Amino acid sequence: MNGILPLWKERGMTSHDCVFKLRKILRTKKVGHTGTLDPGVEGVLPICIGQATRIAEYLTDAGKTYEAVISIGRTTTTEDAEGETVEQDHTNKKFTRTQLQEVLASLTGVIQQTPPMFSAVKVNGKRLYEYARKGEIVERPTRQVTIYALELLDDVEIYEGQEITFPVRIACSKGTYIRTLAVQIGAALGYPAHMKELVRTASGTFTQENCFTLAQVAELMEAEQIDTCILPVEYALTDYPFIEITSANEKEIFNGQVLPADALLKIHDKIVFGISGKAVAVYQAHPTKEGFMKPHKMFPTIE
Repeated sequence: MNGILPLWKERGMTSHDCVFKLRKILRTKKVGHTGTLDPGVEGVLPICIGQATRIAEYLTDAGKTYEAVISIGRTTTTEDAEGETVEQDHTNKKFTRTQLQEVLASLTGVIQQTPPMFSAVKVNGKRLYEYARKGEIVERPTRQVTIYALELLDDVEIYEGQEITFPVRIACSKGTYIRTLAVQIGAALGYPAHMKELVRTASGTFTQENCFTLAQVAELMEAEQIDTCILPVEYALTDYPFIEITSANEKEIFNGQVLPADALLKIHDKIVFGISGKAVAVYQAHPTKEGFMKPHKMFPTIE
């Protein structure tokens, strides 16, 4: 069994829970997820099976799309609704749609984020959440992330009240913390804030519409129709140019040899070589030999 299963992770489960259950359902050990989703978040979680685990990092690196509800008026230890209150503002708040849209525009593009203490980012070999559970505060590395789009999803003109909530859609790069973005939106408005709800609606080319739940996967496995929900490895490589292998380069590519760089690597960071649409190798520019390329991933022949 080889391929990518577009899973809809349900709320209340960790990403590892999903992998554990799928190993039992699919009766195979070679199963891996492509980016952690917090237990309180539901959404698209592509799962790599068999040979597809070789390209899990490509899916992890892909952009994501989320729909979130931002709550203005309270910050929490976890920056979402599950944490303990850190600061609460009981005053009556008021701002216009124009003011909010200006804030969203200011947070679109390349921005800086400091990961929350309750996160899986490692500092000195330990996850931040390990420090947080012990009540320890450590210095966290600030990182650059890209917000490709930040769209307001309601039609409210005046936001007013002690607690104000509004829905947004976020298209972003890997490594973006939507919880932290919620806090940044609140800070720009001048109030404490947290992320109240979150759904991941897309991960790379995978969307909510083509996902399956664990229950549906189990039913398809029982009915011997599991192939209907597992996509080929090539589905994760559609962002890269595909070049058909010829008799002139077949031996070199199958052996994973260093080759003169293809002109397409001036435009794309990777290219795929294959036969009849089936990927054999992913090549990238050689890091030390200018004008040459080397394989980044090789795929044994899959019947």
